[in-house]
Amino acid sequence: MATTRKKPERTQSSVFSKTRSGISGLDEITLGGLPSGRPTLICGEPGSGKTLFSIEFLVKGALDYDEPGVFMAFEEKADELRTNVASLGFDLEKLEKDKKIRIDYVHIDRSEIEETGEYDLEGLFIRLGHAIDSIGAKRVALDTIENLFSGLSNEGILRAEIRRLFQFLKSKGVTAIITGERGEKSLTRQGLEEYVSDCVILLDHRVVNQISTRILRIIKYRGSVHGTNEYPFLIDDEGISVLPVTSLELNKEVSLESIASGIPALDKMLGFRGFYKGSSILVSGTAGTGKTSVAATFADAACKRKERCLFFAFEESPKQIIRNMNSIGLNMQRHVDKGYLEFYASRPTLYGLEMHLVAIHKAIKKFKPDVVVLDPITNLISIGSVSEVKTMLVRLIDFLQAEQITVMFTALALNNTITEQTDEGVSSLVDAWLMIRDIDSNGERNRGLYIMKSRGMKHSNQIREFVITDRGLDLVDVFLTEDGVLTGSARKARMLLEQTGEVIHAQAISRKDRELARKRKVLESKIDSLRSEYESAEEELNKVYVEEALKKQVMGETLSKMTDLRRADISEDKKITVKKSKK
Repeated sequence: MATTRKKPERTQSSVFSKTRSGISGLDEITLGGLPSGRPTLICGEPGSGKTLFSIEFLVKGALDYDEPGVFMAFEEKADELRTNVASLGFDLEKLEKDKKIRIDYVHIDRSEIEETGEYDLEGLFIRLGHAIDSIGAKRVALDTIENLFSGLSNEGILRAEIRRLFQFLKSKGVTAIITGERGEKSLTRQGLEEYVSDCVILLDHRVVNQISTRILRIIKYRGSVHGTNEYPFLIDDEGISVLPVTSLELNKEVSLESIASGIPALDKMLGFRGFYKGSSILVSGTAGTGKTSVAATFADAACKRKERCLFFAFEESPKQIIRNMNSIGLNMQRHVDKGYLEFYASRPTLYGLEMHLVAIHKAIKKFKPDVVVLDPITNLISIGSVSEVKTMLVRLIDFLQAEQITVMFTALALNNTITEQTDEGVSSLVDAWLMIRDIDSNGERNRGLYIMKSRGMKHSNQIREFVITDRGLDLVDVFLTEDGVLTGSARKARMLLEQTGEVIHAQAISRKDRELARKRKVLESKIDSLRSEYESAEEELNKVYVEEALKKQVMGETLSKMTDLRRADISEDKKITVKKSKK
């Protein structure tokens, strides 16, 4: 008889435990944090951010997770360390007073280290153990390990002592970070630490075309799945921010809600709906066609709906944009004052592409906007190739779609062929694409707007003249003639001509109406005359009939009276005769 083997129950002790680092974005890449109770090696070149990484790990643990930490430094003194990280908003002195963090500086003199078989770290273990027990530390950072073993060249002793150090940290049950400088042919100078560490993270600081980019990569993570790509990270006044790569699966939620563009005529071209919420919009055109004005109008409409808008400007300063938009009737300053609008302005050459992506990601997470504007994305080509810019924008669009944030890009078109894609190659990625082109005619330069595409929405395929006035933006119908499209003064002249023709036509119709009215009056007069004649003739005929009737009536009455008289005379004669006979 076959028996079924029961699967072992998954207990809490069998679950791989992780400690949240508190560093923005890192816990997403590591799928939960650093290995709890195990050492993690942070390696990299000088200036890559190793010390700051370990300090932030301790500070965030103490403040956010109530896990005290010990920082043992072999390079920087405690006072120097406090001063260096104060610019990031980390008050180590206060944390030390609250017994949340303990900083211990250990001076290592290379000349005092002798390479003998009796060399060990017992003194360090006692000192480190006392520091951990004094505050009940759950986290430990050792910075840097090279100074601890700088005088040792015997690989056997070195490997044994490194292993002892890592085993000691595991025995104390603390989650540890150990920093190490990168070697020439290995991750660290000794090339041994990465083999005994449970997790190894490499920090790299690259300079390409005089533009620096910081990159983080997880080399290994025992017992856990983790991100394997290179991830850009940013060091600013708030510490470290790591940008995780967005999901490659196309399973984002979509919205059926639509938002207005701020230009009623454009909404009409889009079926009176505007753009879908959470969609991506591209506005492209040659220089001076009004791309920024369209983006600012879109942002203004969002702020009027009391939605938050984050405006990334790569070409103009916020004050320039606010001043320029006043000329078309947009008061952007009031939205800034009310907190609905925030500008993020920088030259593209300030960072590399990946660093810009991290900065944008961080600003969005902090401000939590409903609408985002990037003006213009074309300038990013100055710090990266077309393929690199496209990759960056794909990741940004994926992130914004996941957050259901509507984004509008502006891009400079360097050609006049509307069938060609933009130089960034993102026109195939966005949900809606507006193209603004110059229309040169009649000695004038005017603008025409097309809707190249709008996914999931019926839209107009006709060109509209794009007009910028001191009262805002508008789209007007163009005139199609046998000579082509009429815009500007030619359109106005044609409109005036048509209006003049309409007036003349109206006057002609009015003249005909008056002539018809006069003829109607003449005919009505003749009809009245004939009606009078008819009534007179009718009256004459009626008069004869009446007279005949009267004659008959009078003759009848006379005859009746004469008859009555004769009867009376006969009766009288009879009475006389009777009397005579009686006598």
